[in-house]
Amino acid sequence: MTTSLADVASSDSALRAFLHGLPGVDRVGADQRAAMLGTRSIKTTAKAQAIDLAISMVDLTTLEGADTDGKVRAMCAKAVRPGGDAPSVAAVCVYPDLVAVAVEALKGTGVKVASVATAFPSGRTSLEVKVSDTALAVAAGADEIDMVIDRGAFLAGHYMKVYEQIVAVKAACGAAHLKVILETGELATYDNVRRASWLAMLAGADFIKTSTGKVAPAATPPVTLIMLEAVRDFRDATGRQIGVKPAGGIRSTKDAIKNLVLVNETAGDDWLTPEWFRLGASSLLNDLLMQRQKLATGRYAGPDYFTLD
Repeated sequence: MTTSLADVASSDSALRAFLHGLPGVDRVGADQRAAMLGTRSIKTTAKAQAIDLAISMVDLTTLEGADTDGKVRAMCAKAVRPGGDAPSVAAVCVYPDLVAVAVEALKGTGVKVASVATAFPSGRTSLEVKVSDTALAVAAGADEIDMVIDRGAFLAGHYMKVYEQIVAVKAACGAAHLKVILETGELATYDNVRRASWLAMLAGADFIKTSTGKVAPAATPPVTLIMLEAVRDFRDATGRQIGVKPAGGIRSTKDAIKNLVLVNETAGDDWLTPEWFRLGASSLLNDLLMQRQKLATGRYAGPDYFTLD
């Protein structure tokens, strides 16, 4: 880090001054830029490549109270072999108590196991519980941890509390990567999205993630744009590259390709890999597979030809 950024978290006042000193977001400009990029048309060979790239970036997710071992095993099988010669997805994301099931099912496949932790989706618990939740998921074999920030603390201006919680969870991750969920639908302003993005990156996040998928609005294009600008600027300032994961509400191939265009035009093609960009989704994969088949054969397969996730 540069000297100035190294000192940012030296005190609560210094952290507040830095975050509130970030350039404000032009809301109209961000909305218009995202809308304009969403009109880009990608056809034929380029579209086929984009679909396969999007499949390889999916974090195939199930986060329901009715999740079972069998459902997770079935999802893992689909993650490895989505259909035909389609690539494997990037990861399977489950609750901490199902990590061991996913780890066993995905052994040797290269597909990562991600786990939500830290009292997902509310984040309303003590730091001790958050750290323990993370440590248990990592001990079960999770490669990646998706944590949620304390939005109440952030919105109240208690930035150092949020920072210290992320630092502690990052330490509990060990070798596992940490994705920090901002829950942008609760942050109220684009300026807050930018501040939360920088706060998470300063505290050690490997990825910043839009949403839990439990709050609307979730991964809107303008919010993803702002977060991509943040990781681009953070790398320029520190030399450290951070990933971005929009999640929630991304259901169609069109949505996925719009996100890829946002990445390419905002952060650059360095981020156009599963290592640095993910799509958190449950129903998206089936639409990608349907569109992939349409390009290959000229015919759509009905939804009954694909498993329900």
